[in-house]
Amino acid sequence: MKLNIAVLAGDGIGPEIMKQALQVTQAVCRKFGHEFSYKEGITGAAAIDAVGDPYPAETHELCMQSDAVLFGAVGDPKYDNNPNAKVRPEQGLLRMRKQLGLYGNIRPVMTFPSLIHKSPLRADLVEGADFVCIRELTGGLYFGRPQGRSEDGDTAYDTCIYTREEIERVLHLAYKFAGQRRKKLTVVDKANVLASSRLWRQVAQEIAPQYPDIVTDYLFVDNAAMRIIQWPKSFDVLVTENLFGDILTDEASVITGSLGLLPSASMGLHTSLFEPIHGSYPQAAGKDIANPVAMILSVALMFEYGFNLQEEGALIRQAVNASLEAGIVTEDIANGGKSYRTSEVGNWITEYISK
Repeated sequence: MKLNIAVLAGDGIGPEIMKQALQVTQAVCRKFGHEFSYKEGITGAAAIDAVGDPYPAETHELCMQSDAVLFGAVGDPKYDNNPNAKVRPEQGLLRMRKQLGLYGNIRPVMTFPSLIHKSPLRADLVEGADFVCIRELTGGLYFGRPQGRSEDGDTAYDTCIYTREEIERVLHLAYKFAGQRRKKLTVVDKANVLASSRLWRQVAQEIAPQYPDIVTDYLFVDNAAMRIIQWPKSFDVLVTENLFGDILTDEASVITGSLGLLPSASMGLHTSLFEPIHGSYPQAAGKDIANPVAMILSVALMFEYGFNLQEEGALIRQAVNASLEAGIVTEDIANGGKSYRTSEVGNWITEYISK
């Protein structure tokens, strides 16, 4: 198979972890006989600094012409700490999701046997936890208008808008995943307070009978947040709106022990995108200490979800698990033991794949 990838390293640690992801991709393609090529595009703060736009038209065109997008992270303190900045790196990320039609964000949450001790939760709670969060990605508060501040700056407002079509398509995606797993779907909303959530629940109740082999239940978001910590093994697939999904998936990352371990896939109308769930971690940029595992596991998702190449994705997971079991880990999960640099972890995983 010929794989043409758009590579958007972005800001902070993005370029460092992307370098490891690309060498893993190349190793897998060599082993399985795939032809691999990629082109790089700019986004985020790097793109603002270069051309004044966090998601330039040239970058969008590159994404549209590619078979998949590998994305690192965006964000820079000089924008984070300036509430009056008119252009922000995150605006490029939101625009990219919208223009590529990436309405469904898939975030697997699982434990790694060798890292159970890294979770702040008790081992008996998290051991064996394995669920998927599906977050609607192009609607809700992040995109609703009007949005802004009053002239005196003392009042701010955001608008949460959802349409039936937006809700239906992400629900069908969630049911597809549930059908491939343990056949249980949990719809998370705040229907006791929010009108938009009541539409979510209404549409979900209308769609559920189309999937009679899947058990559908409903949770308010505050209850779901509590149960992710109390009983993570009770979940199979969760589906929810944009803001709730953003918060719940970061909360769920503590089950694995580190944000640096969780990949994600964003799928929809055009080119699918694969990225780690963590941010740009600017404090670590250029120091070769960031954990590349989430970025590397995003490559596994690219092979599996983007190209339906299951064996290739499984080999990457096997290599990552082997590196964790061998203690070839970065400082965030070294637990006081020996830690390795970003490049050393990436090289070890690449060599394992190449054997």
